[in-house]
Amino acid sequence: MTGERNAATEFSQRVDAPYWEGLGEHELRIQRCTSCRRWAWPADWRCPGCGSYELGWEAVEPVGRVFSWIRTHYPFVPGYAELVPYDNVLVELPQAGGARVMGLLTGEPVRIGDRLRGTFAAASERTAGLPVLTWTKES
Repeated sequence: MTGERNAATEFSQRVDAPYWEGLGEHELRIQRCTSCRRWAWPADWRCPGCGSYELGWEAVEPVGRVFSWIRTHYPFVPGYAELVPYDNVLVELPQAGGARVMGLLTGEPVRIGDRLRGTFAAASERTAGLPVLTWTKES
């Protein structure tokens, strides 16, 4: 054992593993209770509405509105040093009960409420082996 961490392996064992797998397959998946149909995000082992353990994953269109955003000036993730500053965006997904997902903002600047469309970037060494959801403003 080298002591090095492998993010892709660690994330495959988490409750939100289907989310990450979906991104790798160019699909945005959000957890949903199969009993009461409530969206459960962030992912959990039990439904926050009815307490059921019967949770599944549904693909949703990667379209939403800017809930919040922040410009990052420090490269917290190895490999992002040449990208700073970069913008992280929190996007509200109306078709998933208002679930909010994070991603990288690309293209022109945005304002709260602007409509965005998500695209998928492949896992790379820069992203610690994880796929990335990127968002661009829709015109």
